[in-house]
Amino acid sequence: MTTVRIHAGNARTAPGADAPRRRAQWADVAKGACIILVVLWHVIVKDYLQISWHVGLPVPSAWGTLGEQLLPLRMPLFFTISGVFAANAVNRPWRVLGRSRIAKFLYLYAVWLLIHTAILAAVPNFPTAHADSVLGLVEQLTITPSNLWYLYALALYFAFAKAVRRAPRPVILAAAAALSVITAAGVLATPGDRGGFYQNLVFFLGGLYFKPYVERWAATATNRRLALTFVVYAAALAIMAVAGAQHWVGVWPVVSIAAVAFGVTAAERVSRWRQVGDALAALGRRTLPIYVIHMPLLALLHRFLVGPMSRLGGDGQALAVAGYPILLTTVVIGLSLAIHRGLLAARATWLFELPGSRRRPAAPGPT
Repeated sequence: MTTVRIHAGNARTAPGADAPRRRAQWADVAKGACIILVVLWHVIVKDYLQISWHVGLPVPSAWGTLGEQLLPLRMPLFFTISGVFAANAVNRPWRVLGRSRIAKFLYLYAVWLLIHTAILAAVPNFPTAHADSVLGLVEQLTITPSNLWYLYALALYFAFAKAVRRAPRPVILAAAAALSVITAAGVLATPGDRGGFYQNLVFFLGGLYFKPYVERWAATATNRRLALTFVVYAAALAIMAVAGAQHWVGVWPVVSIAAVAFGVTAAERVSRWRQVGDALAALGRRTLPIYVIHMPLLALLHRFLVGPMSRLGGDGQALAVAGYPILLTTVVIGLSLAIHRGLLAARATWLFELPGSRRRPAAPGPT
């Protein structure tokens, strides 16, 4: 695939010449925003809310509430984009798809699961489940994915989409939607991160099957639609919260669809802001190293931060309580990318690519 980069400068372009760049860039902008939100959520629930804050203000609970409101957006949008990018790959022969997608993502999942297990074992109080026995590790490798479940899901989603490619799409999509609905309603047991795996297949298939419509939705995005989709998403969240309808049948997937519609629109509009859009797109092309590195890195930082931050005086906590999640999220993402560069410099490309792959190690993220 050839990537065309357009840089700001004095050169003039014909009217509409920048549109292909925006249409190609909105997905990377969305991926960049999603990976920031993923790291921010983990920072909030696994570090920030574990600190003993004694500031007398409900700022920590406000951060927790904000993170929860973004749950219907983060992974559904991520998987929708993954499905959009999967269209060509699913049409390739099994031999090609099996190595370039299925084997690759399963390999990366297994390698980083071992790394996570070893590091998280050294931080026993960090609130993330990890295998503490061989049987537990085998379970995470097979039927109950760990916090790396995105890679696990992508491998199996690709295999499933390829296997059913000749089946009627409405039937397959309806079955995936039913799986998402009953999972969100709490009907199925979802130990570990199995719930996310069940719930997001429909969004991957939605991106795959409706790729032209998703791309058209992005290409025709307007500020008016941005405001409208935001209002719909916010209203759906408010109604769901007030009614306590999170586990009502069909509610969560519908709210997630509204979130995806808003997310695609917002990504396209942001991609028009050259500096912000280019920065998010650059991050979106490096989601893989951030995704696999940030959790053990956060665990190690948590071990050294939670005690001192809890013992910090009232004035110090008052200064830190509002901006701490943003600061730590920035640090974790920056360090993850730095570690990635160091590992590539040390020729540890096998941590990010299937050995023998012809693709360059700095591939544009999990999708």
